[in-house]
Amino acid sequence: MSCSRTLLQTYHPSKFLPPGGCIMAKTHNVTEFIFLGLSSNPEVQKVCFVMFLLLYTAIVLGNLLIVLTVMSSRSLGSPMYFFLSYLSFVEICYASTTVPKLISDLLAERKAIPLWGCMSQFFFIHLFGGTEAFLLTVMAYDRYVAICKPLSYTTIMSRQACAFLVGAAWVGAFVHSLVDSLLVFRLPFCGPNVIDHYFCDVLPLLKLACSDTVLIGLLIVANGGTLSVISFVVLLASYVVILLHLRTRSSAGRRKALSTCGSHVTVVTLFFGPCIFIYLRPSTTLSVDKTVAVFYTVITPLLNPVIYSLRNAEVKKAMKRLWVRAMKLEERSPIEIPASWWLHHG
Repeated sequence: MSCSRTLLQTYHPSKFLPPGGCIMAKTHNVTEFIFLGLSSNPEVQKVCFVMFLLLYTAIVLGNLLIVLTVMSSRSLGSPMYFFLSYLSFVEICYASTTVPKLISDLLAERKAIPLWGCMSQFFFIHLFGGTEAFLLTVMAYDRYVAICKPLSYTTIMSRQACAFLVGAAWVGAFVHSLVDSLLVFRLPFCGPNVIDHYFCDVLPLLKLACSDTVLIGLLIVANGGTLSVISFVVLLASYVVILLHLRTRSSAGRRKALSTCGSHVTVVTLFFGPCIFIYLRPSTTLSVDKTVAVFYTVITPLLNPVIYSLRNAEVKKAMKRLWVRAMKLEERSPIEIPASWWLHHG
C-alpha cells in the first residue's frame, strides 16, 4: 500500500489535452516524465544531496545491521525477531525504490524518468509498502498470541506458520500492487509530462492522464482501502485484546508485556500516521504531499532500526556480541607467515 492520496474528485480531461486532443487514445504519446523534485534552488539541492545521501546510507546500514544481528544470534530465534528481520529487509527495498533516484536528481539539471521506469517505480512502491503493512499486521498478531496465549505460542507460531505468514504478506502485497499498476498503466498519457513530485505517485499520475480518472481513482481507493481496513482491523483488535488481557497481570508482568509492544506500536504509528494524514487532508496542492512523502519514504525506514534496537535489551545485547565477534575476526585477519618460510625464501 503506497501512502498516496488517491483522486476522489473529477479532473476535467480537456484541461490536460494538447491541441487536437487524445481523450480516446489507448496508447501513450508520452515516453518519459519530468520530475520537479523537492526544490528548484541549486544551493538547496546541494544541501539536500548531502543530507539524503547520509540518510540513505544510514537506512541501509541500520536495517542491514538488524538483519545480520537476527540471523547470527541464537537468542533472537523467536518469531518476533524473524518478522523483524523481514521488516528491516523490506524497509531497505522500500527506501531504495525512491531515494537513490531522488539523490541523483538533486545534481541533475533534467530530472527525467522513462515511462517504463515510472511504472516500475510505481509498482515496487506499492509492493514494498503493502508488504510492510501486512508484516506490521502479522507482528501485531504475534504479540497477541505471545501475551494472551503463551502456553500455545510455540504451537501456533511454528516455523511453518511464520513462513506462511511472511509468504502471504508478499503475495497479498503483490496482488495489491499489480492491480493498482494495471489500473494506472492503462491510462493514456499524451501531455503534459511534468510531475510535481520526486517519484511516480498516484495523484500526480492521475492528474497527467488525458482521460476521465474518476472510475480509476475509485478503484484504486477501493483496492488500497481494502488493504488498509484489513490491516487496521487486525492491528486494532490485537492491541485491544492485549490491553484487556493485561488488566489481569501483575504490574511487573504488565510493564514487561507493554515494553515488548511499545516498539511495534511506535513503528505502526510512524507508518500509518502519514497515510492517514495524506488520505484525510483536503488539499488541492502537492507541496505538502511531497514533504509528507519524505517522512514515510526516508524518515520512517531510518527510525525503525533505531526504535527496535534502543527499546529492546535483547537486540542490544545481540548487537554487542556481533560487534565483539567482528572485532575478533578482524584481529585474526592478517596472515601470519612462519619464520621458517623466511629462512627458506629470504
